[in-house]
Amino acid sequence: MIRAVCWRILNNEADTDDATQNALISIARRIDTFDGRSAISTWMYRIATNAAIDELRRRQRRPLPTADERFLTIVDSSSERDRAFIDSADYLSAALQLVPEEFRMALVLRDVADLDYEEIGLILGIPGGTVRSKIARGRARLADIVGNSATPTKRHTDNPEAKEL
Repeated sequence: MIRAVCWRILNNEADTDDATQNALISIARRIDTFDGRSAISTWMYRIATNAAIDELRRRQRRPLPTADERFLTIVDSSSERDRAFIDSADYLSAALQLVPEEFRMALVLRDVADLDYEEIGLILGIPGGTVRSKIARGRARLADIVGNSATPTKRHTDNPEAKEL
């Protein structure tokens, strides 16, 4: 589950591996600091989320690879159904990366890690009502992105003064 959280936040195999490893090392080194005020899984998800955020920050400081340095991973799938599942998972992961980080974190912890609002609030250090709001806004953004073939510039609304995303 720690790797799944890191993957949905980072959507990059190498970065996910780094963040997962850093989270597990931190958990092992700091297990004696766990004070029992929350479930141990909540504490571990907090560490994993922080490791993923740290990796996002490191990624932003790295130079972007050139076209010559990029490569494709070819998935050898035995059936159309498997390929369709992989395509839809890749599409959803790519769409999730377009959701702003502040909403994406709450979405991942709720929908991937299956945590309740209180646990998410503890992990992100925000009140439960704010968690609900971030999840609702994140889902709305994701729906806008998935519902359109191009990245949307405005929310679908009847309000002509709709704000930019």
